[in-house]
Amino acid sequence: MTDDFIIDHRCKSYPPAAEPCRAADIGGKGWSLLAGDLPFPLAVLRRSALEHNLAWMQDYATRRGVALAPHGKTTMSPQLFARQLQAGAWGLTFATVFQAAAGVQAGARRVIIANQVVCDADLDGLAMLLGRHADLRIWFLVDSLAQLSLIEQWSRRQIAAPPLDVLLEMGVPGQRTGCRTLEEAVALAQAMASSPAVRMGGIECYEGGLARCESEHDSREVTALVRRVSEAAKVCDRQALFAGEEILLTAGGSAVFDLVMPLLRTQGLSKPVRGVLRSGCYVTHDHGNYARFLKQVEKREGLQSSLQPALEVWSLVQSVPEPGLALLTCGRRDISYDIEMPIPVRHVKRGTRAVANSPAGWTISALNDQHAYLRFDPATAAPQVGDTVALGISHPCTTFDKWRWMPVVEDDWTVSGAIRTCF
Repeated sequence: MTDDFIIDHRCKSYPPAAEPCRAADIGGKGWSLLAGDLPFPLAVLRRSALEHNLAWMQDYATRRGVALAPHGKTTMSPQLFARQLQAGAWGLTFATVFQAAAGVQAGARRVIIANQVVCDADLDGLAMLLGRHADLRIWFLVDSLAQLSLIEQWSRRQIAAPPLDVLLEMGVPGQRTGCRTLEEAVALAQAMASSPAVRMGGIECYEGGLARCESEHDSREVTALVRRVSEAAKVCDRQALFAGEEILLTAGGSAVFDLVMPLLRTQGLSKPVRGVLRSGCYVTHDHGNYARFLKQVEKREGLQSSLQPALEVWSLVQSVPEPGLALLTCGRRDISYDIEMPIPVRHVKRGTRAVANSPAGWTISALNDQHAYLRFDPATAAPQVGDTVALGISHPCTTFDKWRWMPVVEDDWTVSGAIRTCF
């Protein structure tokens, strides 16, 4: 079972004096964040928000007639992979063969590696996974004749190697991987269609690099990309370059996923289209970057509400060395800071169990390895040594990779479960 793992004192922020515990049994401990049962800092997942997000995104995809293959690199958690699959996900997405293997172990049988696979060791790994699981399908991205040549060289060294499933990637000039022009894409598709080493099942793109959280700009730029990819799909279809019984068209980061729906529902091709949305950060959402983008999605889609932040990092006030400054027991080794500083969201005064919203003026101005600098107006009530401050995050991916386990908590902040990560 994916939830059957051991947590003990070797895991950061597990109580050092506590006996080792199976994750499935941790809810029976009666531990609470408000009782000081676990040391801080501590990254926690709110169960109610997790369940809401899992259901909301699956419903969103279903109502729009597309499949969901969440990007697993966000959490790299077998427990969360299993929940996504149980909620109805068509498959899972990953960035590397190593990550894909974790998804397969968690039960995924359709996997998209939304990245190029280049080296022999990774191609060997794909062959091993496919050989072990007869019902497994894995697609990865190809964007150049040079990459295709490396795959063909590897394939010729194998004994009766079956063709590998691939997707043609369309890219954006000046940004990440992918073919830059229609002519380049069609030439590559023609080469793949005639290659015994690969089987081209569809086309992929990533629109997230175009987004600025300005709805007019984002709609214009993503729509232009969608039209380019749709045109490439139509040209490849007219030339019978796609293998298989359906054409897989896939896109969708976590910021402007609504804007790629026209691509995922492309009409007029000779085979059925399988549109696959690959958003990943929805499972926990956040308090900053994606919260702002989701406001734009809600306006465009006419939604009253959508996702809820599920991930927080709780910390203690360890020092108030001068007016207007408090130091928290949380730093770069514990929380994301790649997009913006963490955001104070909750405050618990020492000796109480009353959870309040953090005052509006509280901000984190800087992080060291193990400290956060909390700034506040010294004319107002100041945080005290021993108080608890919960921090929201902006971009969940780079908080998950700092933890090997996280407790799952109820709305009263009691611990009811746990997840592990495998970065």
